[in-house]
Amino acid sequence: MASRRRAREFALQALYDADLAEIGGQEALTALWAGMIEGEGIDDNRAPESEEVEFAQRLVLGVDEKRPAIDELIESCSTNWRMPRMPVVDRNILRVAAFELLECADIPATVSINEAVELAKRFGTQDSRAFVNGIVDRMARQLDRIPADRRKGRP
Repeated sequence: MASRRRAREFALQALYDADLAEIGGQEALTALWAGMIEGEGIDDNRAPESEEVEFAQRLVLGVDEKRPAIDELIESCSTNWRMPRMPVVDRNILRVAAFELLECADIPATVSINEAVELAKRFGTQDSRAFVNGIVDRMARQLDRIPADRRKGRP
């Protein structure tokens, strides 16, 4: 069964690799898919399904295309943190979430926030969850994807 969460994990891995190697997202994705064929998957040996590949590609290529606007949005919503100072994993989780918030009207903002937090819990440090949650929540509010006065659990 195809999973958007798994596709986000693939996208994160490709963006992380692209960031460190200073290469394009498509090149990183190609290397990721080649590595998976050789059995170097994230957490299981199941080959990615076509829907997972398509969604991961949508995210990675979208982040590449919109990177200046995405990075500007992230920095405008972070306090005392510039992109180069952020941990590489957190920075790329934020990029995926920002792309979803900016360009994926078919994905509810709450889903983008929750998925970013889950990625941070799984791949980030002890502090990543709170850091990512705070910034993605601010981005969603700034983009009017969720009401500014809405609090978790309240209408």
